[in-house]
Amino acid sequence: MHLRKSNIERLKDIHFDVLIIGSGINGAVSAAALSGKGAKVGLIDKGDFASFTSQESSNLAWGGIKYLESLEFGLVRKLCLSRNHLIRSYPSTVQEVRFFTTIEKGFRFPVWFIWLGTWFYWAIGNFFTRTPRYLSKKRINKLQANINTDNAAAGIEYSDAYLHDNDARFVFSFVRQAMNNGCIAANYVEATSALRQNGQWRIGAVDNIAKKKFSITADVIVNACGPFADQYNQLASVTTEHQHVFSKGIHLIVERLSEENRVLTFFADDGRLFFAIPLGGKTCIGTTDTRMPSPVSHVTDEDREFVLHNINKRLKLKTPLTRDDIIAERCGVRPLVVKKGKGEGKDWIQLSRKHEIDVDSDRKQITIFGGKLTDCINVGDAVSELAKDLGVPLPYLKRRWYGEPHASVREEFFHQAELMDLDSYTSPNASEKLSTRFWRRYGSHALELLEQIRENPAEAQILIHGTEYTRCEIREAQAREMVTKLEDFLRRRSKIVLVSRKESARQAKGIKEACKILFGKDAEMRFREYFGK
Repeated sequence: MHLRKSNIERLKDIHFDVLIIGSGINGAVSAAALSGKGAKVGLIDKGDFASFTSQESSNLAWGGIKYLESLEFGLVRKLCLSRNHLIRSYPSTVQEVRFFTTIEKGFRFPVWFIWLGTWFYWAIGNFFTRTPRYLSKKRINKLQANINTDNAAAGIEYSDAYLHDNDARFVFSFVRQAMNNGCIAANYVEATSALRQNGQWRIGAVDNIAKKKFSITADVIVNACGPFADQYNQLASVTTEHQHVFSKGIHLIVERLSEENRVLTFFADDGRLFFAIPLGGKTCIGTTDTRMPSPVSHVTDEDREFVLHNINKRLKLKTPLTRDDIIAERCGVRPLVVKKGKGEGKDWIQLSRKHEIDVDSDRKQITIFGGKLTDCINVGDAVSELAKDLGVPLPYLKRRWYGEPHASVREEFFHQAELMDLDSYTSPNASEKLSTRFWRRYGSHALELLEQIRENPAEAQILIHGTEYTRCEIREAQAREMVTKLEDFLRRRSKIVLVSRKESARQAKGIKEACKILFGKDAEMRFREYFGK
């Protein structure tokens, strides 16, 4: 909370080259790119960082194979190359995963045609991933015995990528990178008015925690409000060529359905793509493409029944999944881009997740529409170029602003971890070694965690039982990650309540101590705010 309070004071005092409104993936990469290239950047969000669409994704970085059907070959190639670049730039976080697709008899395309499509997909991505392969019905039964092949024609296996941690954590890594480069960021700060006069923007803001109003000034505004971008433009009296329409995605988290680390892919009864995605010791099942009239969405009984029916039909389970098996739920809208007045006639299922960026040169505002996590690096670079055209000074325009720390830092961390035998502190039930997780989640800051453990080995102990989070990680979150509410940590900086029931987290030994570290005298209030009395 000290970091947040300090940054809010600085938001009041500093005149920014660029103020970014919204801290989903588009806002986070814009902040990281612009600050990394030398601009004076502010970043605000009315909620927590990555607390809306960017926390409700499928945790996949994929090249958009389904867009081959709509002949968007340029978009697919761009997304595949972006996926490849993410894998190279974040090898600890973004990793290749196999998609195991079962094609049922009578599907709208023959198996041989889809088989050729996966080879084209592999080729259009510069052959970067493992080779696709054809799966006979017999082969499916051997490799993935829990798939119901009664109505299967055959299958295909190909590659894309997934996020080892949750999506919100990946987004926050860009926010943290931006702050490392001097960006002044604050969550729970809402823009309530926007006035351009005397060549600059004056943004009326309110601290949604302290309920105090203040103003922020900047030369350029980046509207990265995601599904709320159109609402902000109305507030700022900015007219754009594009607008959003909304598609709901829903995922249910259940116990692990497969021992294999594969994404099981099917086509649901209505023809939509349907996934069963590994998520630690759990499985995330669901689909997207339900049309919504507004950005606000929730999981309905109909959604639950649709997902449960489709997964029970396509897997051979000892007992069918029911609502009682649902551990957690994810639901959010995907903002899709259309030109104003031209979106209603589009085939809804065929709308892609491409991004568009509109620029109002007179009022010096950049608005980002749509987009996918896969394409985030391109968004950051594109926003930087447009900001430069609007007069934003970028003295380090060619500087690399993303990616894991230099190999020499990695080597030093693992050398120090080996010297102190860090992995001997790994919990017996942990999914990975402590050194691997520390590096992936904290990068160069992981060296400071080693120092804490050297001084006091108790810092390496699991604090919240039933999770893999150590005491020093909770201290890291308190010091550097601007955890303002308990949900910020349990849902976005970590994935604790994404892979366990909320009541289990409430009862977990150590949760109260974690709250004391995170919130001090406000610990009990924040605990009750999230869990209830």
